[in-house]
Amino acid sequence: MIEPVLLTETAYAKINLALHVRARREDGYHEIETLFAFVDQGDRLIAEAAERDEITVLGEFADQLANPLDNLVSKALNVLPRSQGLSVTLEKNLPVAAGLGGGSADAGAVFRIVRELCGLPEDWHQRAARLGADVPACVESAMAIGRGTGTQLEPVEDDMAGMAALLVNPRIEVPTGQVFAQWDGKDRGPLPAGSARQIARKGRNDLQLPAVKTCPQIAQVLESLNDTDPWMVQLSGSGATCFALYEKAAHRDRAAEIIAEFEPGWWQMKGRLR
Repeated sequence: MIEPVLLTETAYAKINLALHVRARREDGYHEIETLFAFVDQGDRLIAEAAERDEITVLGEFADQLANPLDNLVSKALNVLPRSQGLSVTLEKNLPVAAGLGGGSADAGAVFRIVRELCGLPEDWHQRAARLGADVPACVESAMAIGRGTGTQLEPVEDDMAGMAALLVNPRIEVPTGQVFAQWDGKDRGPLPAGSARQIARKGRNDLQLPAVKTCPQIAQVLESLNDTDPWMVQLSGSGATCFALYEKAAHRDRAAEIIAEFEPGWWQMKGRLR
């Protein structure tokens, strides 16, 4: 008999406050140094005990998943040992191929659900890393420095928690591989030392210029956000989502109104850094 259970998790949107690409690797991946941060909004997962694993995808961006049964929710369920199945409903609120780690965040939420139900295996980090470079960070969804391909996590002084965040995407998918292929191969130096604020202020996103070449509309988004006088504006990951951070939520909310008036077709999400 299946015990009744209902668990809900948010798959928190991931942003990169800094992303330094250091080298190309022989295996096709890249050596990076990044500062992961997470916004308190994202996709939503509801899980119920079931005879076997089942996945239902709903939400604004559900149709962007080419095969809902072969997404990272399914893959995360497949790599985690359990004594019972799970029926998972995924509310897809984050755009796909948007630099927000949406699929990785979904997988991270599955790991947290399974941890709550029956615990995770000791090698959960390796299992997460096999699913994608961002997945280990997304399991805890807490600010951290990532090295290697992004899977080697280090703690950082988080003096940015609670900052108001505005995410904006021109509703254009930008495949990560295309952007990395445009990177010029120049090592522009390591991640700065210091607290999260210091790293974010002094750091950079080495994929921003390649992403703009791939998707010129990103430059418009960045310009529009810069016009709202934020604390910081940058492309997240390989794009096309850009983010702006504000010290006050009222400032962010006014910026969101201005952006919506300027480009009502752009996707937006408001939140705070976790």
